[in-house]
Amino acid sequence: MLTFSVYGGLFLAAFGAATLLPLQSEAVLVGLLLSNQYSVSALLAVSTIGNVLGSIVNWLLGRYIERWKTKRWFPVSDERLEKAQRTYQRFGRWSLLLSWAPVIGDPLTLLAGVMREPFMRFAVLVTIAKLGRYLVLVAVTASFV
Repeated sequence: MLTFSVYGGLFLAAFGAATLLPLQSEAVLVGLLLSNQYSVSALLAVSTIGNVLGSIVNWLLGRYIERWKTKRWFPVSDERLEKAQRTYQRFGRWSLLLSWAPVIGDPLTLLAGVMREPFMRFAVLVTIAKLGRYLVLVAVTASFV
């Protein structure tokens, strides 16, 4: 039961970190890797799947967020939204390879939804980016163990 809780906790940390919530999954993953008690491939799979699914939530929010842009409570002005859309058009879908990056990665996935990036292309690029980041973390952590 404890093992399921550990993997579930990692999944939730990775999922939440990929949304616009200020969470971090890297520390959880590195801590579990350093414990040498869990399968590295399972930790890598769980963290990647959780993080990609969190990014898909952002993409879905982006797909439907413009419905509310006329509301007073909407957090982004028309000018900022248009600027973000122009930036995404300028750099295109390949900018999703930066979806792993702190600060810019999560808004990029939301913006991809606003820009109607096709889901499969979005999912592939984000999975490459997220898996790549976690692979680097695994490699760096392994060099210290």
